[in-house]
Amino acid sequence: MKRLEGNNRTAAMLVGVIVTMGALAWAAVPFYSWFCQVTGYGGTPSIREAGADRVLDQTINVRFDANTAQGMGWEFRPLQNEMTLRIGETGMAFYEAYNPTDHAIAGQASYNVAPDLAGYYFSKIQCFCFTEQVLQPGERVKMPVIFFVDPDIVTDSDANGIRDITLSYTFFEIDLPKAQAALPPAEGPNYN
Repeated sequence: MKRLEGNNRTAAMLVGVIVTMGALAWAAVPFYSWFCQVTGYGGTPSIREAGADRVLDQTINVRFDANTAQGMGWEFRPLQNEMTLRIGETGMAFYEAYNPTDHAIAGQASYNVAPDLAGYYFSKIQCFCFTEQVLQPGERVKMPVIFFVDPDIVTDSDANGIRDITLSYTFFEIDLPKAQAALPPAEGPNYN
């Protein structure tokens, strides 16, 4: 009888370990995403509600890159290749997405900046990448991103020499939202 109780206790402990490991694995993705946005780790820009509190006389060049994941049916491109801003100045750039297919496609953009160290100082105020996007067949949209480079970049001994930053997006296809998937193709919303 004692042996059976010992086996039950061991089995319960193993189940507990498995459940705990599963919960930690599930929480790791959102925690990592949050960590990257807060620290700029891996070139992940931070998210701010307003622009910088000061603008410097020094400039920085921002390049724009656009990609689609394999199997994504959209065409996606920046509407400008680069822009030069004063450090701390708020900039607005536009990307264009086009759905040349005969069906609605939902997408979500992942993003980063290069060099990685610039991610800590590159801040977004508004971005199409914060939400999923749905394009109807033949639909073409212009999507803004509003950003600035934090003036503190010039006081960081490791980052103060950075004068070129590349902002890169990759769109991935995701499942259509349930309400959108239920609509006939001609009745989808117009995002223009």
